[in-house]
Amino acid sequence: MTAVADDLFPLAGRRVFVAGHRGMVGSAVVRRLASEDCAVVTAGRDAVDLRRQTEVEAWMADSRPDAVVLAAATVGGILANDTRPVDFLYDNLMIEANVIAAAHRVGVAKLLFLGSSCIYPRLAPQPMAEDALLSGPLEPTNQWYAVAKITGIKLAQAYRRQHGADMISAMPTNLYGPGDNFDLAGSHVIPALLRKVHEAKERGDGEVEIWGSGTPRREFLYVDDLADALVFLLKHYSSSEIVNVGTGEDVTILDLARTVAKVVGYRGRFALDRTKPDGTPRKLLDVSRLSTLGWHAPTPLEEGLQRTYRWVLDNAERLRGFDTV
Repeated sequence: MTAVADDLFPLAGRRVFVAGHRGMVGSAVVRRLASEDCAVVTAGRDAVDLRRQTEVEAWMADSRPDAVVLAAATVGGILANDTRPVDFLYDNLMIEANVIAAAHRVGVAKLLFLGSSCIYPRLAPQPMAEDALLSGPLEPTNQWYAVAKITGIKLAQAYRRQHGADMISAMPTNLYGPGDNFDLAGSHVIPALLRKVHEAKERGDGEVEIWGSGTPRREFLYVDDLADALVFLLKHYSSSEIVNVGTGEDVTILDLARTVAKVVGYRGRFALDRTKPDGTPRKLLDVSRLSTLGWHAPTPLEEGLQRTYRWVLDNAERLRGFDTV
């Protein structure tokens, strides 16, 4: 059913194209690949717009990578998903279709497509196993992004079925870490909380607002752990079956906020704005497939948050709108 071997796809001497290398995930993959004996190939938007078919085909034909890690995507939190549905559907459909098709056309030996845990139904049994895909309705607040990612999965599977292409797909849980988006208009929960709590501490505010009831449970994976898992899968895995990537542990949003406050050194309280949406009640991945293959997430949540906060403090001046005193 699955295939894993020590030297299934050795990276030594190969050219690996990391699509989306400037994003949080892509930059982490580039960092991880630095310890492999391979050449990392990247392309900024000034060189190729991945939403444009002709540009992607021309660049791929010229660059001829041996492998592709497709981490490029338009991403964001509940607010961004809900208010920019065209961006989340169109951009992601175009990126994945263009890169996957061009990779096959030029003879790329292996492609890893990066999906998302939001592909699973809103009320999927917990923890969510890979076979929960398409078993029920999606969460409305991120349905546009989810539909695009499901399409990418199916396209990779179709190329494997029709053409024998070695294309695999990994489904990460909620991510955080260096390089995250700290713009409150488009950020996910951890960067939003880190920024809110940090700025509240700097201003001396006694209260920080949290969207929703604080009761939804979420699983969080440090982005460098994801990068390690992706390189592991690239080297050791080949199957049409998707693979969940996570920690196998979750936490409530309110408990997450308290952990963030501990890391930042904030002693104020949290106010719950119950007029705002909660999103999916719980999102916990069943990571037994990846565990069976031999990979486990090494970074505990609090340690990952400490690393992320240190990165924020070191880079605050270049983070859009980030308040420091």
